[in-house]
Amino acid sequence: MPKVAIVTDSTADFPVEYIEKYNITVVPLSVIFEGTAYIDNGADITIDEFYRKLKISKKLPTTAQPTPADFLSVYNKLLKEHESIISVHISKKMSGTHDSAESARKELGSASDITVIDSEVTTIALGLIILKAARLASENKPKEEILRAINDLKSKIHTLFIPRTLEYLLKGGRIGRAKGLIASLLEIKPVLTLHLGEVSQYKTTRRWNQAKNELTSSMQSMITGTGSLLVAVADADLKEEGDEVSSRITELFKPGFAIRTTIGCIVGTHLGPGLAIAFYEE
Repeated sequence: MPKVAIVTDSTADFPVEYIEKYNITVVPLSVIFEGTAYIDNGADITIDEFYRKLKISKKLPTTAQPTPADFLSVYNKLLKEHESIISVHISKKMSGTHDSAESARKELGSASDITVIDSEVTTIALGLIILKAARLASENKPKEEILRAINDLKSKIHTLFIPRTLEYLLKGGRIGRAKGLIASLLEIKPVLTLHLGEVSQYKTTRRWNQAKNELTSSMQSMITGTGSLLVAVADADLKEEGDEVSSRITELFKPGFAIRTTIGCIVGTHLGPGLAIAFYEE
């Protein structure tokens, strides 16, 4: 059993096989459709069911963070089997999940060795950070080494995403630093990124196909070629186009490690249909 337990939340949108392989504990958020709450655990509501409901729902669903009590339960259980916990979560500018985790940590007191980290990202970028931490934990690396690796990765990971429409980001209040896009909402297809923990405009295009092409051309400009490339590609209810982008990235960049996955209920609520890539070199 690893000395350090790794905890994240369901916005990491990472494939179940990696969660299970590396014993990652995922604390779920919830999505609420017209007063009915569904825990984002793959059982209350599947991703396919979520996107079907999103299409027909007259009102945009809302999301809810886990409570401090949810984290207390998880932490208490893990501390019986591990010496310490590293809990890495969605940007606190996007969700109160980090604050709930921090409240639970404070309640347990200094006798419990728990470190709560604001990843400043979400979805597959958070997933890649968690995967790095969990791999190191599985090798029984010291907690300090894992924390250094997380902070290093936070500084160099890149995230790009393209919403099919800005409607969901606007309605959900997650437009962040990209507020300047509102005036030309119907005229552009932006390429967005995450900067200082919130959504920010990276580039502006006029057509959807142009935006998809910009994902790979922007990626090319960011890659230095100095290390092995690790990539995650995800779609929100755009599987064929996600597969297309994933294949293009494999062909152009030949990454050393690549994951193809799906954006889940929480991020999907605020993004709507769209595509996302996250990558870094090591």
